[in-house]
Amino acid sequence: MLIDELKNIARNNGIVGAGGAGFPAYAKMTEKADTVILNCVECEPLLKLHRQLLATHTEEIIQMLDEVRESFGAKEAVIGIKSEYVTTIKAIEEVIGDFPNVRICALKAAYPMGDEVVLIYEATGRVIKPGGLPIDENVVVYNVETMYNLYRAVHLNIPVTNKLVSIVGEIDHPLTVRVPLGTTVKEAISLAGKITVEDPAYVMGGPMMGRLGTENTVITKTTNAIIILPKDHHVVVRMEKNLDIEKRRASSSCCQCRTCTDMCSRHALGHPIEPHKVMRAVANHDLSDLSVFINAAYCSGCGICEKYACPQGLSPKSIIQQFKGGLRGAGIKVEKVEPAPVLEDRELRKLPVHRLAARLDLARYDKPAPFEDTTPVTKLVKIPMSQHIGAPATPVVSVGDQVAKGQLIGEPKDGLSVAIHCSIDGVVQKVTDREVVVKGK
Repeated sequence: MLIDELKNIARNNGIVGAGGAGFPAYAKMTEKADTVILNCVECEPLLKLHRQLLATHTEEIIQMLDEVRESFGAKEAVIGIKSEYVTTIKAIEEVIGDFPNVRICALKAAYPMGDEVVLIYEATGRVIKPGGLPIDENVVVYNVETMYNLYRAVHLNIPVTNKLVSIVGEIDHPLTVRVPLGTTVKEAISLAGKITVEDPAYVMGGPMMGRLGTENTVITKTTNAIIILPKDHHVVVRMEKNLDIEKRRASSSCCQCRTCTDMCSRHALGHPIEPHKVMRAVANHDLSDLSVFINAAYCSGCGICEKYACPQGLSPKSIIQQFKGGLRGAGIKVEKVEPAPVLEDRELRKLPVHRLAARLDLARYDKPAPFEDTTPVTKLVKIPMSQHIGAPATPVVSVGDQVAKGQLIGEPKDGLSVAIHCSIDGVVQKVTDREVVVKGK
């Protein structure tokens, strides 16, 4: 398939990164790539859907991965996967012989191995320059669900209308299930039985990089998990912290042990991010070295410094993220710079996921969440026109219209944008620039 044809299919079928920031898949497609990496690392605790999907639809996903590689003219495709995902690796090994340009890269169960900068180094030995992109090193990365969505669009003419979500935590029947886009958290978790705590909180995504939601939060193309926790759980309390208070705590408690920097995965790859220096500058109101703040832009936001490394329980990541927001707001662009050498003891600085889960008091929730490869009936969906990086889609339906599952309801704008499709059969109840509400039949 020609690369331009593949781009059009991806854009018009609404395919974006199925997790993270939701970068449009077509915008990564380029003939500059010599390597395509399939990310099946899923490094945050409790997330399960990518390994389950790859074990279930192995041949389709690897076939599409190889077709993407061929469209790009790339030399090889690499499946990055944790070595402990034995069932999934076995499924891959049964079919990979038919794809000589695809190989497996088995990785340690360390966090944040799923960070594409870290994954690219592990799989190829190439270091992405601070401020740079994977394509600078001739690499493109897609996760498993994104690749499966490409397969469905290319071979079955099916656009993105649902999202695989792991529903785990304080729920009596954890599972992974397809959820129609626009479904509320309340309706989604009802698929997994009853909540087992009286006052629950809902973490959307992973416990390290996710955010808090409510019963009315809707499922989008980037929702990988709903983790139900007690409201007084450590993970929830840290997500609700007051940043002004955290800055004052930095002034009174930061001892400059530099553990936050020593455990930073990007710093270990030579990126100029040093959280301890940010904390020192904040603690002392020191603006003499502005590079400390500018270098905050190179932070991946993985949260190791804040939720694992700091012996005082301080919040370097949150403070750094505020600085990053300030830099963006001021129109200061991140410059691409040369990295320092990779640290010789980098291997010793890796954080095992099981230790992270234990520190976060999440190990007790690491239970089977069986994959149900069906899409349940949903009575009402509120489908956002923006579920991706770039310009939101423009609604093309009106109140009262009869719509079908898979029908185009938002066309992509000029520039970086993708289409949005209806996730159920029903009648349009409301249309705004931000969302389309559909009531099921």
